[in-house]
Amino acid sequence: MYHCIVNPSARSGKGKDIWKKLELKFHEKGIDYTAYMTKGPGDATALAQNITASNTDTKIVVLGGDGTLNEVMNGIADFDKTIIGYIPIGSSNDFARDLSYPQNIDTLLDAILEGKVLRKLDLGKLTYNSMTAPMSRLHEKEISNTRIFDVSSGIGFDAAVCEEALASGTKNFLNKIGLGKLTYGLIAIRQLLKADKIPCDIELDNGEVIHLKRFIFIAAMIHHYEGGGFNFAPKADLSDGKFDLVFAGDMPPLRMMFALPFSFFGNYYWIKGIGHHVVKKVTIKPLLPLWVHTDGEVSVKSDNITLECLQEKLQLMC
Repeated sequence: MYHCIVNPSARSGKGKDIWKKLELKFHEKGIDYTAYMTKGPGDATALAQNITASNTDTKIVVLGGDGTLNEVMNGIADFDKTIIGYIPIGSSNDFARDLSYPQNIDTLLDAILEGKVLRKLDLGKLTYNSMTAPMSRLHEKEISNTRIFDVSSGIGFDAAVCEEALASGTKNFLNKIGLGKLTYGLIAIRQLLKADKIPCDIELDNGEVIHLKRFIFIAAMIHHYEGGGFNFAPKADLSDGKFDLVFAGDMPPLRMMFALPFSFFGNYYWIKGIGHHVVKKVTIKPLLPLWVHTDGEVSVKSDNITLECLQEKLQLMC
């Protein structure tokens, strides 16, 4: 039995039509399945919670973007008993970008329907040691002090970009006209120019403390890419049990704007003000609460977070 969680709004509202075509594969192969359509934010998490509540071996196929996959990750009761198939049809698709997935969706589904665990990848765990929660998208009772992520988690500039993309409607508008991939780049320039000057301490797992008088962003990267293709961690190992921690600070916004094109191609560590460490755990303490994202999903601000890597926790069928 496969449990298929489908975001019908993905790919500019074409998710449901894409699913209908793929559904024929299940019929052709005589494979049992149940399909669930998400209706809004939080639905994929609730569905994954219900599906995995029985604490038995479970197969889940996710059809959607990075946000839908993130929601599913946060609903799984036991990763040791759950294997995931993922069909990326979002606007960013950063999770699948460095996995060499088949370009043809039918070929990808064929591989998933073999039902075998083909690889294990790291996951990240974010703990909010403090929270400031504007209830724009989530009710207080729904906000946990921990979140799972599969691509990256960040605080500062990159999280502010994600928050604006979600809240302003820019992402939906660009998706409708086929330019969804421009969303984060356009917002990034605006966010850089208006970024506040806030100091921050980064506490590494070896005891070292890095103090930035003015930090721009800090990201714990499991995968190479975030933000729709920015190659922030070109040498990230997806299963080594560690993050590539990258940060920018003590640099003027214009230098960061200069760095962005280089970061898109994974060649920016040489720029003064860019830092890079490989860590299993890190605590980040900005002076003021700032937006925090997990795989581009944003719900609260914090001035104290801890990020840790969970080695090979995610079992993938492709």
